[in-house]
Amino acid sequence: MKGVDAIAQILKKEGVDFIGCIPYNTLEEAAAKAGVRPMLFRQERVGINTADGFSRVTNGRRIGVFTMQAGPGAENGFPGVAQAYSDSTPILILPAGANRDRSGVRPTFSPTRSYRDVTKWADTINMPQRIPEMMRRAFSQLRSGRPSPVLVEMPTDVMRADVDDTTVSAYKPVSPHRAAGDPGDVKAAASALLKAKRPVIHAGQGVLYSEAWKELRELAELLQAPVMSTLGAKGVFPEDHPLALGAGGASTTAPVMRFLQNADLVFGIGCSFTRTHFGVDVPPGKTIVHCTNDESDINKDYNPDYAVIGDARLVLRQVIDEVKAQAGSNVPREAPEVAREVKAVKDAWLGEWMPKLTSDETPINPYRVIWEMMRALDRRKAIVTHDSGSPRDHMSPFFETLTPRGFLGWGKSTQLGYSLGLALGAKLAAPDKLCINVLGDFAFGMVGLDMETAVRERIPVLTIVLNNSGMGIYQPERFAVSHKLYNIKRLTGRYDMVAQAMGAWNERVERPEDIAPALRRAQKVTEAGQPALLEIITREEHSFSFKDR
Repeated sequence: MKGVDAIAQILKKEGVDFIGCIPYNTLEEAAAKAGVRPMLFRQERVGINTADGFSRVTNGRRIGVFTMQAGPGAENGFPGVAQAYSDSTPILILPAGANRDRSGVRPTFSPTRSYRDVTKWADTINMPQRIPEMMRRAFSQLRSGRPSPVLVEMPTDVMRADVDDTTVSAYKPVSPHRAAGDPGDVKAAASALLKAKRPVIHAGQGVLYSEAWKELRELAELLQAPVMSTLGAKGVFPEDHPLALGAGGASTTAPVMRFLQNADLVFGIGCSFTRTHFGVDVPPGKTIVHCTNDESDINKDYNPDYAVIGDARLVLRQVIDEVKAQAGSNVPREAPEVAREVKAVKDAWLGEWMPKLTSDETPINPYRVIWEMMRALDRRKAIVTHDSGSPRDHMSPFFETLTPRGFLGWGKSTQLGYSLGLALGAKLAAPDKLCINVLGDFAFGMVGLDMETAVRERIPVLTIVLNNSGMGIYQPERFAVSHKLYNIKRLTGRYDMVAQAMGAWNERVERPEDIAPALRRAQKVTEAGQPALLEIITREEHSFSFKDR
């Protein structure tokens, strides 16, 4: 068979359902012949974002794949891969490349060289007979260790070359591999946890990918330790639990800030402890226990007192068993005052925000939209994601998430428009769920034409556009002169009409009392198989972060 057919057959063996693409490279046709669905997008970034959302919702058990043509296609895909890299999502990128005899000849674009800083592993298939080996290595990187994008460049002449059929028929799918923590490290970490008077558990995305939410809850209840999550892990611990503090991000909750500040020990599990504007810093003077599957996280931004390198689920089970062994009859810990304090802080904080969350003002307050979404949706049967800027900062503290992957939070890189592709990928991975993305008018302007992709490919997502006719995340003083002279903050457009032109159901909402009925109508439309868009006219409401205090 030809090299391109070998790649397609291996993708099929690895359980790949679809490959996103913008033609042309020959892999689309080969994939279709192999029974892998090629899916056309309007731009490379949205297609890669869709692969990203698919991998997230399947927890990496099924891998999202995107292929693009040599040259401009590979060039245009960079931002989508960079976003997936920053958020540690396993996706496979298969760009076509120039013939091998053009390698290194200017201006030939080299995806392998250009993408190395935003992938876990990137390489070029330099010989046709190496295709099975290179693909096996790619899937090994995707399924083991820290999740991240992987890129395999396919030179045009390699794709056209002959490959021995038997090497492909002998190919076996790659199994994931996980490692537990060193027993001595686990013992020390458990001892530190038991000695702590006010421990806080800091849960990251590694808990999601290892599906360790039951173990996380068991440890929290065993120690009566409150739990916060990173933005990327929001929902890994049910946010209606008495010990739930909420998620840390560019904006966060009062319980997160209060308990972090007063903690004597922070137990990080499945997290990188990266210092970023889109996370919450650990205050100085705390004992830090850092558990991660990536050794490069250790001593990166914090110097932990104790460290355990291993898979989050395996490490949590080790820690639970060791805590029980060391404490004996003293666990579960008796500390009802912890839950009472969490509730008191949360109630006071929500009391301060209730005027915004229930506001009747027009244009509509965006916080009212979040409040109505929480009341109108069955959150156990929905997957919701925010976009960059104001939707992220407004939603992440207040959209109470009850299930793992019920909210796709993201940060570290924050590209406008990312949420549409995430929602498309989520719906492909979980067709029985209501998949919603919330974005601003500026973000919709970057990716909105891929609503046509949702219509054409029959991916019934619900897109909510919060239209405040401007870049609401920026305070007016950021543009004091340029806005006064040139109106730089102001935008125009009817996004409901754009959706209508693309073939999606649409509705424009201008009064707060109409939000909930419109949400119910839109949900029924998606259940019937049609993508829907709600354009909600909102006021500029600058987000507030407790980190600014």
